[in-house]
Amino acid sequence: MELHQITGLILAGGRGTRMGTVDKGLQQFRGAPMALHVMMRLQPQVGNLMINANQNLGPYEGFGVAVWPDQIGGFAGPLAGLHTGLSHCESEYLVTAPCDSPFLPLDLVERLADALEEKQADVAMAVTGSGAQRQPHPVFCLVPSRLLTHLEEFLHKGGRKIDAWTGSLNTVEVSFPDEAAFRNINSMEELKRYE
Repeated sequence: MELHQITGLILAGGRGTRMGTVDKGLQQFRGAPMALHVMMRLQPQVGNLMINANQNLGPYEGFGVAVWPDQIGGFAGPLAGLHTGLSHCESEYLVTAPCDSPFLPLDLVERLADALEEKQADVAMAVTGSGAQRQPHPVFCLVPSRLLTHLEEFLHKGGRKIDAWTGSLNTVEVSFPDEAAFRNINSMEELKRYE
């Protein structure tokens, strides 16, 4: 899979309720907005990049990439962001990462793409740990853009959970050894620890 075949989507469309309803992606982390750290790690892995955001569009547009709000109203979650990304995706594949995961792996896309092709799957999704410690990360996934129609049907039937949608497809789980790479920074207290 070539870089030009893959578009990256940073999911920044949430309300940030666990952070006190602040825009998580714009919170300062080690001197820059958290979403910018995600962008700097994801951008070299893809041919094109865009951001899904539902507030503060101007600051996100300042990152120099396209910014798209949800087409489904009411802050409907990551699946609404994925739907928006697929609606605007001009490449064969779309890979997603949340705006509050500034440590995402530098080989995320390569490993997801290899697994997707090897298993001829519909979705490749990151997973860490094993046994009782196994943790799927459905917001770190690679999907073909042809799945837009399937996703629209799922949403039309009232589906809103990303793991329920991936569970309805041929999904390959890709194990990553570094659990810390998928750490989400979800509170102001945690954010302050990195200052």
